[in-house]
Amino acid sequence: MTWWWQPYRLGGPVPWILSTKQDRPRSRKKHSGAGGRAHDPSGGRRRHTHDHPAHVNCYVIEDAEGITLVDAGLPTMWPMLCQLLEDRGRRPDEVKALVLTHGHFDHVGFALRAHQEWGLPVLVHEQDTYLAAHPYRYKPERNRFLYPFTHPRSLPLLAGMAAAGALKVKGVSTTQRLQPGTAVPVPGCPTVAHTPGHTDGHCILQLPDRGVVLSGDALVTLDPYTGKSGPQIVASAATKNTRQSLASLEAIGATGAAVLLPGHGAPWKQGAAEAVRQAMQTGAH
Repeated sequence: MTWWWQPYRLGGPVPWILSTKQDRPRSRKKHSGAGGRAHDPSGGRRRHTHDHPAHVNCYVIEDAEGITLVDAGLPTMWPMLCQLLEDRGRRPDEVKALVLTHGHFDHVGFALRAHQEWGLPVLVHEQDTYLAAHPYRYKPERNRFLYPFTHPRSLPLLAGMAAAGALKVKGVSTTQRLQPGTAVPVPGCPTVAHTPGHTDGHCILQLPDRGVVLSGDALVTLDPYTGKSGPQIVASAATKNTRQSLASLEAIGATGAAVLLPGHGAPWKQGAAEAVRQAMQTGAH
């Protein structure tokens, strides 16, 4: 079995495809970027990228049963998703669900559109249902509007997010509940773990058979609010409870995943345990 992992870059790798299909992607055109192979118990990895000034990731999980979307990024990512499906030789009716790691605006981006145009069920933890419907109504530990001015490296990143539609996201109020501790009955069957802190209902999704954990904003490799790279929790300017967020890192480490796919920043391929160690060392900020 070969997994074709194909990240599309919207400032960061957006979205990656996690595929268990036996065939290669049926692209109608070539994409920019470089790829390569790395040792993998099930075959090879191939990746391509698209550049865009935003640094927000969403993901596509593909198997024989269809496609699951993980997070909905920002509004301007919708055409990229449609192009990705075309490149894969897939139709919108093969997309079975959209799973949100949490309800912030930069993860809800095209959720309402997917729900209305494709009839997709949108799944989110019950403690983030209100936030998904009102993705700007949250109170972080520190003022999210003033914080970036003390971290000027963040300003180009946040400007890129704004250009990608971060200031005009519509929430989605019709959702279904994610059940922590269970495998979601959608393509890929991701296992859900509750990782509160960034938001009350934040969840990570594990694909045990692929050695992958999708960490959302529980652990990122680029913080848009500081501009700093490396494994870390998101800054207090966008996190509700940094102490709780640090405590939730234990659940990420417990997955034993070889690859971590974050909500912001590049994929981490040195193992979840090492990512957690470095994030703990960085601490709250």
